[in-house]
Amino acid sequence: MDMKLALPAIKSTLIAITLALNAFSLNAQAALTSYTNAGADLVYSSVSNVTWTKDANLLGSLFASQGFNTVVNNIIAASPTITNTPNFFSPTGSYRITASDFSSNGQTSWFGAMAYVNYLNSINYAGSNQWRLPTVTDTGTAGCNYSNNGTDCGYNSATNGTAKSDELAELYYQELGSKAIYDANGDYQPDYGIQDPDNKFINDKSSVYWSGTEYAPDPVVAWGFGSSSGFQYRGGKGYHFSAWAVSPGQIAAVPEPENVALLLAGLGLMAGVVRRKQKSFAKK
Repeated sequence: MDMKLALPAIKSTLIAITLALNAFSLNAQAALTSYTNAGADLVYSSVSNVTWTKDANLLGSLFASQGFNTVVNNIIAASPTITNTPNFFSPTGSYRITASDFSSNGQTSWFGAMAYVNYLNSINYAGSNQWRLPTVTDTGTAGCNYSNNGTDCGYNSATNGTAKSDELAELYYQELGSKAIYDANGDYQPDYGIQDPDNKFINDKSSVYWSGTEYAPDPVVAWGFGSSSGFQYRGGKGYHFSAWAVSPGQIAAVPEPENVALLLAGLGLMAGVVRRKQKSFAKK
């Protein structure tokens, strides 16, 4: 076999393989990168180094598509109890999940939110079993509201969203470019609230989103983040807020069937060229 004739085929095969492999990789330099993995739409954050569900109200969407009772029963089956620091809601530190922890619009108690992410792990959602609620930095202040600001509020501060591990604040301020209801000087900003001009997410509504961080001085309370005003504050674990799941790092891409077929076909073609060349040498 003439290698000059084989080279174009080999070159074409290598190009096809390269294109297929590139389809599996993501641009890690972008602050927010949208992609699909294992049939689920995701957004990778290079700032926080976490992967968000593209649907900011995925729980509500699951209720709408699969039925409230079906999803709640599946969540309870996967995570019947939640362990937390003993408090009024769970004096022993073990809280039993019930349907009352969930609302049909997707909002849930803190316990329900914890059980929800456990459920995502049980079904290996989007190819990950490391789903959790976002974290925040708890410096132990009393919490935040319109008249009580603190260093960990992510509110009325020139450094909003820059505290390490404040994943919701990082997303809100750094990556989506949203503004707090007041600026660093305490002046009202009419264009406050969550912004998503590039439509990176769906159902990213003005709401309060649970974090996975308990309020250390009083564990009956956990931290949340208000996407309508840009501040972090604490709320009783029995309140019903929204839940937005994250998975650490960038979830490894699962090859799409058509790309796998292309890769295998390319490898098969290359193997055939090599075999023919070997036979050609054997005859000489």
